[in-house]
Amino acid sequence: MKYLILNDGNKIPIIGFGVFMIPNDGPTYEAVLNALKSGYRHIDTAAAYFNEEDVGKAIRDSGIDREEIFVTSKLWLSDNGYEEAKRGIARSLRKLNLDYIDLYLIHQPYGDVEGAWKAMEEAKAEGKIHSIGVSNMSVALWNKFVPHFNIKPAVNQVEFNPLFQQKEIRALMKETDTKLEAWYPLGHGDANLLSHEIITTLANKYGKNPGQIILRFEVQDGVITLPKSTNKERIKTNLDIFDFTLTNEEMEAIRQMDTGKGSHNPDAPGVEERLRSAFVIED
Repeated sequence: MKYLILNDGNKIPIIGFGVFMIPNDGPTYEAVLNALKSGYRHIDTAAAYFNEEDVGKAIRDSGIDREEIFVTSKLWLSDNGYEEAKRGIARSLRKLNLDYIDLYLIHQPYGDVEGAWKAMEEAKAEGKIHSIGVSNMSVALWNKFVPHFNIKPAVNQVEFNPLFQQKEIRALMKETDTKLEAWYPLGHGDANLLSHEIITTLANKYGKNPGQIILRFEVQDGVITLPKSTNKERIKTNLDIFDFTLTNEEMEAIRQMDTGKGSHNPDAPGVEERLRSAFVIED
């Protein structure tokens, strides 16, 4: 496993195991256990994934020291606000049944983001959270909120893959040494990505599958990547990317695949309203 150092000095595994859309009460538990047995040491969940309980149980039952496992969760939009965020943080800790969370993110940056961030800064000072960050922040949203934060985000988790490389926000994040985390790192199964001639040619050259080439590009480019699968073999192969290195020319060829277009635009009209009505988080 390769690690990156965040701007607060904490260490994060460059590959994490995502559990978005995996059901609670069994499936997430089994998937996380399989991931930990396969060598993952970074698990990414969220209040709005409704599976924090399974994640925490799998971590406790894994037999691996808690200090060796990096756990991320996220505050849902309805808890953006100072008092609301304090309740949301307490809820995540309770559902995970953990003494601390390694990284906690503002999941969707709308509403009282500054109030939520203040609560997260306090939770960090109290040791309940070790690192704090944001998610789905565009350049416009970053410029709206981040200049008012006392502690700058350790990460910004956004959609990222070779077809959508987030060059503008990455340039802005360099100013605060904020790391980029990739959701949909494999393009959510996009055939245009997985069957792209550059990707398949490199897969044949290195004896890897297209997904491994894509994940190798991302980690080699300094991106924290979060592939998700419930398939045992795919869970293993997604991690098997540290035995080869893409050349500078190959990295540049993949960089040229960028279309600048993703599946989610945080600045689009109606996004906040749609997200607010999508989930209800209950105690």
